[in-house]
Amino acid sequence: MKPANIFIPLALVLWLGGSLQTAVAQTPAPTGPAASQAGPPAAERGLAEWLMRLHEAPRKRAYSGTLVVSSDAGALSSARIWHVCDGDQQMERVETLTGPPRTTFRRNDEVITFLPESRTARSENRESLGPFPNFLKTGEYALPEFYGVRLIGSERVAGFDADVVQFVPRDKLRFGYRIWSEKKTGLVIKLQTLDTAGHVLEQAAFSELQLDAPVKMDQLARMMGRTGGYKLEKPDMVKTTPAAEGWSMRNPVPGFRPTSCFRRPAPAGDAGGEPSVQWVFSDGLATVSLFVEAFDRRRHLHDGVMAMGATQMLTRQIADKGHGAWWLTAVGEVPVQTLQAFAQSLERRR
Repeated sequence: MKPANIFIPLALVLWLGGSLQTAVAQTPAPTGPAASQAGPPAAERGLAEWLMRLHEAPRKRAYSGTLVVSSDAGALSSARIWHVCDGDQQMERVETLTGPPRTTFRRNDEVITFLPESRTARSENRESLGPFPNFLKTGEYALPEFYGVRLIGSERVAGFDADVVQFVPRDKLRFGYRIWSEKKTGLVIKLQTLDTAGHVLEQAAFSELQLDAPVKMDQLARMMGRTGGYKLEKPDMVKTTPAAEGWSMRNPVPGFRPTSCFRRPAPAGDAGGEPSVQWVFSDGLATVSLFVEAFDRRRHLHDGVMAMGATQMLTRQIADKGHGAWWLTAVGEVPVQTLQAFAQSLERRR
């Protein structure tokens, strides 16, 4: 079993339109001067005001640009992005410029990825890709308890003046974020993920950007619907609960709350494979996915840890007396010690 494919350029787009959306749902709406479009001066904004500003920016204008993503390991990728909004409707097109050709469209919660080399189109719901449900509206997240905010200064990116702000974690269980927000609109034009020592693990930045670009929603919608000649794949995932699947957490990892749980089918071509369970957690900004399946000594050879930029992955066998053995793959943009805390707390109930 492999964890969900991680496409970093789209991840930034979804983080801006998804994670921040759920994070903002928990922060109190500013009133008075803070409720204006410009909001308070950068130096006076608190966490709630920054989250609101970063969230609202892509909902108010169209833009297009080239996004370049790099990691501390030297990996480099780039993509072309087109974004348009119309009221509550948002659409994006993301086309890779490096690696195998791939074009991904997002229309609100619906995501479809075209893979021209295999003539395959994969359709998914955004809820299965990260911390995007409306769970935060229940008020169980307290972002200020786990993140502080600090204004760094101003810099110029892709020809635009930007405020530089940093979300600083208050513990060692999550990474920090340094964000470049275009001064006039608030649009995020550069984003760095920082490890617990403050070193840059991953960076995504626009090398070229056009605000108020002539992007048409109906045109993107037509392109998204052109699946003729492609084999349309839609993961046969079933929404479930950890209790129904026999899993629980002995101790919650501070700040992280469960957002969704799915039963996933065995990988295509794996005749003897068994379904797996994906349990997703979020602290409002960072996400962790736990993939659990029956242990198979032919495929599950070694416990281990692997890093891919800001994304960390931990694999481990879980012994279960009386109920066989299980294989855990924990993935998230969090420190390894956070994944270890999840692994140590996960237990089989039946």
